[in-house]
Amino acid sequence: MAFDKALLTILACPLCKGKLILNKDNQELVCRFDKLAYPVRENIPILLENESRELTSDELEEIKG
Repeated sequence: MAFDKALLTILACPLCKGKLILNKDNQELVCRFDKLAYPVRENIPILLENESRELTSDELEEIKG
């Protein structure tokens, strides 16, 4: 994935306005607070609640940030 990591400095979770973490393996932006993962499609983050998926506690433990 060629996602622009500098973009992470200005992107925020649309729900809590918190920091997002890039999960390269799943091509997602993760909000640990809301336990949601937002997809990145064709290097474009899709920051819509209805496009997100809930993370399991195991997935949250694997993600560091």
